[in-house]
Amino acid sequence: MLSRVARFATGSPRVVIAVALLIMITCGGFGASVQSHLKFGGFLTTDAESAAAGRFIDDNFPGGNPNLVVLVHADGGVDGDAARAAGRRVLDTLSRHREVVGVQSYWTPVSPAFTASLRSKDSKSALVLGNIPGDETAAQIAGGTIESELNGTDENGVTVHAGGLPVSFSDIYGQTMHDTTRAEAIAIPVSLLVLILVFGSLVAASLPLAIGLFAMAAALGILRTLTLFTDISIYSMNMVSMLGLALAIDYSLLIVSRYREELGHGLETRSAIVRSIRTAGRTVVFSASTVACSLAALAVFPQYFLRSFAYAGVAVVIAAAAGAIVILPALLILLGDRVNSLDLRVLLLRRVGRVVSDPVPPQQSRWYRVVTAVMKRAAPVAIVVTAILLLLGAPFLGVRFGYPDDRTLPAQASARVVGDALRNDFDSRLASGAVIAVPGYQGSQPDIGAYAAGLSRTPGVAAVASSAGIYVNGSQAFVAPPGMAGPAGTFLSVRTNVDAYSSAGEDQLAALRAVPPPAPVRFGGNTAVNRDAMTAMGDRLPLAGTFIVLTSLLLLFLFTGSVLLPVKALLLNMLSLTATFGAMVWIFQDGHLAGVLGFTPTGSLNPAMPILMFCLAFGMSMDYEVFLLSRIREEWLASDRTPAANTHAVAMGIARTGRIYTSAAGLMALVIGATATSKVSFMILFGIGLSLAVIIDAVVIRTALGPALMRLMSTFNWWAPRPLARLHRQFGLDEAPGSDSGTPVVAPGGIVATPATS
Repeated sequence: MLSRVARFATGSPRVVIAVALLIMITCGGFGASVQSHLKFGGFLTTDAESAAAGRFIDDNFPGGNPNLVVLVHADGGVDGDAARAAGRRVLDTLSRHREVVGVQSYWTPVSPAFTASLRSKDSKSALVLGNIPGDETAAQIAGGTIESELNGTDENGVTVHAGGLPVSFSDIYGQTMHDTTRAEAIAIPVSLLVLILVFGSLVAASLPLAIGLFAMAAALGILRTLTLFTDISIYSMNMVSMLGLALAIDYSLLIVSRYREELGHGLETRSAIVRSIRTAGRTVVFSASTVACSLAALAVFPQYFLRSFAYAGVAVVIAAAAGAIVILPALLILLGDRVNSLDLRVLLLRRVGRVVSDPVPPQQSRWYRVVTAVMKRAAPVAIVVTAILLLLGAPFLGVRFGYPDDRTLPAQASARVVGDALRNDFDSRLASGAVIAVPGYQGSQPDIGAYAAGLSRTPGVAAVASSAGIYVNGSQAFVAPPGMAGPAGTFLSVRTNVDAYSSAGEDQLAALRAVPPPAPVRFGGNTAVNRDAMTAMGDRLPLAGTFIVLTSLLLLFLFTGSVLLPVKALLLNMLSLTATFGAMVWIFQDGHLAGVLGFTPTGSLNPAMPILMFCLAFGMSMDYEVFLLSRIREEWLASDRTPAANTHAVAMGIARTGRIYTSAAGLMALVIGATATSKVSFMILFGIGLSLAVIIDAVVIRTALGPALMRLMSTFNWWAPRPLARLHRQFGLDEAPGSDSGTPVVAPGGIVATPATS
């Protein structure tokens, strides 16, 4: 099939390129508006208990669960005329926004206890609270609008900053989009420069970027189409730009390198292209399949935030692979020998009085010598490398997960300013405590009072407000605030001094749940939201992991015909990822290198990032595994199938592909690592973590540990039970090096083999 595709593309190259441009323009034009149709949320499922509690309070007690916090700071004190005037301006602005309900402020007192809680310890800052009900997208849009209207310093020196969850996520989105644009501006020209160094030719180096642009445009069109049928997270846009460019570079690099190799063997242009697509192109198909299956596992999670990355990822993988297999041959046939034009390395070396040296035979290359040395010491290398990777992964045993708050933002961000003030300058965390909904409750006030009193005895609780009064340390301290009970039921608000996302916050939530309620209750608030999100993702993790494992094992079996090689690949991938995640815990959770990288450690990791990183890194690891195994298998099928032939095949496979997959990994790390220039901490984690995973896999696993294990396993690398061997002969890939015509060739040792893949 791939040969037919290649012959069609080389036979009608202008038609292929014209259709590709049409698709690119159509998808790009249709997808240009995708951003306005994407959603901002997707972190929670609508059936979570905390979501139900939030909806109950929003519907029946507007303002009972404030998520908008406005900080007014005046050096002259919050009771001065300047502060009061600024407070009135804030209230007037919020009154014009119909989406904001239940506004309360220090200057419009409800009760003495509540008023005191809205004033800072030094009396120089005060708060205005409100609630923006509705879905996350509407809340964040409104929060961003309110922030732009309120923030600033007036003529009296009074400063106003908006914060709270809607503003936090609005700031995170704005910062992320700004940082992504900057990262792309860095990654694309630097990638072109590195490709020029790899290929030498400016023309050849431009081909992967052209395929990358096609993949990104096509994926945007696919995403825009999906918005017609389901919710798509706006953060999936990052996946389209980053992965589209990285995979296009990977796949194009493999095919163009094989094409130039075939030209060097004396094949004419068309035959070299067909041969490259049938060999390297088939490797691309298997590689893209493994990456797509790894990303598709994200679709099992209930949060559309993660599902969106599955949709975006699979779309861009398909687009990148299709571009490399269909469009690239058409470009190559039109370019012909000109693919090597504009060799900038020649110009550069001439400036220093040197010339470009002839290619070194694989057996004389540095890769061959290094891998041969590794395999001569296979057991010690395997033991030492495994021990080092396990040591790097040890910190992951202490991992803690928590959803991001304003501390993911730089210190000057508005939401971060408000969050820092609440943590440091106020007695209780007004926007972080638990809210407890009691739907339909019409029982006695003494029962609610007893429940509130029990809750207020929980360690770390500053006060509990209920319709029966405000309780502190088990006793009623103030009369009840108005509006906490009604025909639909009642609710309680817990003021806490504990960080909602910390282990102490989880312990406090468990202690609050242990207090016997007078009726069935639903817990809401940040800690409950975090716990529900963890539970929802944790429940689906086994299913996602099983899907990834089974599909990877199946695809690698069909690719190699071996039972042991897929298992070895799976174990090595897990070992590599364990080391990466251990490093991420050490750096981002424990706070090492925080000053160097410019983030604030919170003692936990955003749970979505490790899941997303795992699926991406696992797919990329399989990507490089397929790259390498293709050439090793090609050498093996052309051999006499002895232990020495196995060792030689491994060395030759790495000698032929080492430069390719390490260059691809370096470019992948460059493209993804550019996101580490972000000012948002979880994006820094994502960029550094994924880049580190790619580098560990390409350098340590593929060049050291993998060859050592294949040397120790010897001919058992290629073993499969007879039933599975028959299955592979029927459905799998069972070819060896041959001519473009597909006729069998005689390999060394007199073994007859059929045409192979690379």
